Amino acid sequence: MDYFEDYNNENEDKMEKIVPDTSVVIEGTISKILDQNEFNYSEIIVPEAVVAELEYQTNKGHLIGQKGLNELKKLQKLADSGKIAITFVGKRPNNYEISLSKTGEIDAIIRDVAKNELATLITSDKIQSEVAKAQAINVIYVKQEDRSNEELSLSKYFDDETMSVHLKENVVPMAKKGKPGNINLVKLESRLSTYDYLEKLAEEIIEKSRHDFKTYLEVDEKGATVVQSREYRISIATPPFSEGMEITAVRPVAEVSLDDYKLSDKLFDRLRNSAHGILISGSPGAGKSTFAQAIAKFFSEEMNQIVKTMESPRDLQVGDEITQYAPLDGDMEKTADILLLVRPDFTIYDELRKNHDFNIFADMRLAGVGMIGVVHANRPIDSIQRIAARIELGIIPSIVDTTLYIEDGEIKAIYETNLTVKVPSGMQEVDLARPVIEVRNFETGDLKNEIYTYGEQTIVMDVDLVQDNSKDNKKSAVDKIVEKKVIRAVKKVVPKATVVAELISNDRIKIYINEKYIPKIIGKNGKKIDDLERKVGISIGVEPIESLANYNENNSNNNSYKPEGQINNSFELTYEISSKHLILNLGYEHIGNEFDVLVKDDYLFTGTVGKKGLVKLKQGLEITDILLDAIDMNIPIVVKFKS
Repeated sequence: MDYFEDYNNENEDKMEKIVPDTSVVIEGTISKILDQNEFNYSEIIVPEAVVAELEYQTNKGHLIGQKGLNELKKLQKLADSGKIAITFVGKRPNNYEISLSKTGEIDAIIRDVAKNELATLITSDKIQSEVAKAQAINVIYVKQEDRSNEELSLSKYFDDETMSVHLKENVVPMAKKGKPGNINLVKLESRLSTYDYLEKLAEEIIEKSRHDFKTYLEVDEKGATVVQSREYRISIATPPFSEGMEITAVRPVAEVSLDDYKLSDKLFDRLRNSAHGILISGSPGAGKSTFAQAIAKFFSEEMNQIVKTMESPRDLQVGDEITQYAPLDGDMEKTADILLLVRPDFTIYDELRKNHDFNIFADMRLAGVGMIGVVHANRPIDSIQRIAARIELGIIPSIVDTTLYIEDGEIKAIYETNLTVKVPSGMQEVDLARPVIEVRNFETGDLKNEIYTYGEQTIVMDVDLVQDNSKDNKKSAVDKIVEKKVIRAVKKVVPKATVVAELISNDRIKIYINEKYIPKIIGKNGKKIDDLERKVGISIGVEPIESLANYNENNSNNNSYKPEGQINNSFELTYEISSKHLILNLGYEHIGNEFDVLVKDDYLFTGTVGKKGLVKLKQGLEITDILLDAIDMNIPIVVKFKS
């Protein structure tokens, strides 16, 4: 095999010392060359800068660092057997210099070693080679092998029906097969995967990212590496991030078009003419990305539009005419700035998770770019609710006009949003009219949800729930929400207090609280209560809870939430809201037990009961917000303990 691009055989006898740089050590080039006896030498000089960089990469959990150290160990074994001479020389760079390796600091130190030792530098870095020539340093450029068309060993586990492959040390290989709505987890073989086997697979995957321009590292952190290799998205987890080595590879099962979803003519017309802010929502594995690929193909090929994507990692399978962008310098906002200059007709943002993502989505949409966002959601309204909590209410219809909810690979709900001024459902007085975002079923026109502000709170109201309560002559759902919002605000000031709220009128609420906490809630000169009233947007009266005729200190607990659904083992979920946490009390008898939490029969998360039978969820987390919203709207919360 011809490794050398810049090497003249006439100089073979003159070569006595060689200095490998980091690139050829990682590639394993030196040991390969020695095996084939392709040149003469008297000594291999390894710069300490190479060792330091490999050590740094290994400590960071980067697999290429370990790969390079393995090569050095091979060379050391050859030296121990007397086959070669090897020395380690030069300056050891500090952490700051290593962190600047991309700017050429480490390469410069390596070149200095080659110059001072009167040795020949060997590199597979073209720029390093050109700089060495410019500095009159003897250099050999080792051209990297083209292995872009080689199949990964991992691909043997995939067939036409395989969606994902799951490999973990001391566990048999598993795969998910089928299509959304009909997926089965199956064993691929009976033999357990070993750490050494998985490490070889991981090295092969990382190696491919160095040679194949369609294979790239999306994440490379300590213990966690994500690689997108053509159609495969591969996640590699190693200790200490995971307790054992694990490789997970995901691949789309089949390419689909919008015709496969049997969309109505009405929806096709909307997509062609008036849908410019689209959210694709659904639970994990529901088929959101597959539908996003289909809609990208529709806009690009059938509508003749310029389509781009924003992904981290880039795993959508789209045509060559659609450019896929990753976060520029780790920041998706910088990517958005570039796209605003490119001005595509539509951009797919996969996935919207954090405030940062929703703000970028909104900014690009308001700048006139058609946007398609992919969002995790357990209910059709959840995706709209998530964006409503992050941007100004009045501009929601300008940002999101169409929402599609995917379940089991099928479109289960289609919503459209419109802005109007009206009295929200559940309110009566005309003077309570305000801007309201109406969320309607696109096909039938039925009103499903209303989004509006009440004081400083953003209310997402289930219209069906309001109508059901009206039929039963119960306290309106709006009243209940206001009371619970005020209770939550009060308990942030006095977390340990028992609080009862009673809405007296549309502009006044009365709270009952333990008498000993009243001074704290009022504050000096009434400052604390004034701040609280401004925050909730309603006048607050305060009275001691002991004055309530039915108050009993031993069993009165307004923090007890009893969902309307059946809870496993007749368990009663109680909670406490502090300034920093939502605290779930699951009981001493369940300490250490694993449990699932479901909201209205939709899975939310899995946890383990901690000390004192408590589970603390930090305020501001998405799952915390979902639970608090469910509590406010009396949506059933179910806790199921695993056997």
